[in-house]
Amino acid sequence: MHRSSNNRTARLSLFLLIAAVAARGAPADWIWSARYVVTMDAQRRVIENGAVAIVGDHIAAVGPRAEIDRAWQAKQRLDRPNAILAPGLINAHTHVPMSLFRGMADDLDLQDWLEHYIFPAEAKNVDADFVRWGARLSCLEMALSGTTAFVDMYYFEDSIAAVAKEAGMRGILGETIIGFPAPDYKTSSESLAATERFFREFSNDALIIPAVAPHAIYTNSEDTLKRSRALAGRYHRPLVIHLAETKKENEDALAKYKMTAAAALDSMGVFHGWTIAAHGVWLNDADLKILKARGVGLAHNPSSNMKLASGIAPVAKILGQGIAMGLGTDGAASNNDQDLMREIDLAAKLQKVAAGDPRALPAEEAFAMATITGARAIGLEKMIGSIEPSKRADLIEISLGAPHASPLYNVYSQLVYSLQGSDVSDVMVNGRAIVRDRKMLTLDEAAVLAKAAEYREKIRKSLRR
Repeated sequence: MHRSSNNRTARLSLFLLIAAVAARGAPADWIWSARYVVTMDAQRRVIENGAVAIVGDHIAAVGPRAEIDRAWQAKQRLDRPNAILAPGLINAHTHVPMSLFRGMADDLDLQDWLEHYIFPAEAKNVDADFVRWGARLSCLEMALSGTTAFVDMYYFEDSIAAVAKEAGMRGILGETIIGFPAPDYKTSSESLAATERFFREFSNDALIIPAVAPHAIYTNSEDTLKRSRALAGRYHRPLVIHLAETKKENEDALAKYKMTAAAALDSMGVFHGWTIAAHGVWLNDADLKILKARGVGLAHNPSSNMKLASGIAPVAKILGQGIAMGLGTDGAASNNDQDLMREIDLAAKLQKVAAGDPRALPAEEAFAMATITGARAIGLEKMIGSIEPSKRADLIEISLGAPHASPLYNVYSQLVYSLQGSDVSDVMVNGRAIVRDRKMLTLDEAAVLAKAAEYREKIRKSLRR
């Protein structure tokens, strides 16, 4: 009888303990809440007075704040009752060190800009230290305006990887392969060998995916392009390339290969695997069939394409055919910023002008290009791009406190046409807060800006010689 009583007491104690734990909720590292949670999931749910529970590097739950608060007990909280909580923005194409060339050469077409200004300036100035400080400047700008992941193509890419990790940002980082002596390696073979070492160094990193990045069809031989694809295939890594950016690129490809640039690259096998192609301005219907069949992701760069007068990518047609197309800023030397919020606005408006139809590329779809559609374009849709359980905790809070944010009738319209990069208040990547109250927590802003000023003088002097 005494033993039975003890057993009943033990069971009751266990029940009360379980009930107490349940009442407190499951442990979470963070709960972020906001006036609206824009999930970008398959249902495109917008949750009013919503919240997200974060455990480690991933999202554990998303829903109405009352439900999240009942189910989860957080070590830390971030409550923004007058903000939008959204997935981190994805910059699908950039050259981050080129922020140090911002404003150096403007109002030029692409070939003139590249051949007479950018390539010579790079030859005189680009080294590993230049790359590190330029990458810091861009990471600072991107994070403060809501970008959490970016696809890069430049030189000394291992140095960019180190800076991305320092900043706490996610990156697909492509070592540039180009058919003339580059700042880091003098031959394509040396660049490919270095890229293989880069693959091995970051073979299993939480934030960095290394890539091979043959610059373009017009700056590489057919052999180099094929070797780049083979290297990517051996390591199951992405290949990043510029594609059909200008009319001249296509005309030159037709003259040399008797095919468009897209068709020529496909004939070489370049698209046979994980591929991210930037620009896609001059693509015909046959090109689009190739890209869809190969699963190539595209990156639209409206500011850069407009500023260099490269043309207008047929975004509505591309998306309509089921091809994933994200948004990129391109490098700050041709844009001249790394603010993806601006690109979302411009992408939507540019398609309306091009089509003569205000319904072309609605606000919701434009915002998707910077989030879930962009994640598909770069091959990471299972990891990022939406706020869903098990995905990585890459999140941003966007304040609704400024005059240009009020009144609010439609969340997507506000995100695309009214809000700005400067409205981003908080940023988390992989479960780590890297921006709080518009202050970068991982980089020394004053030091980065001071170094940028030093480089301006150095670059100006180099160009006078």
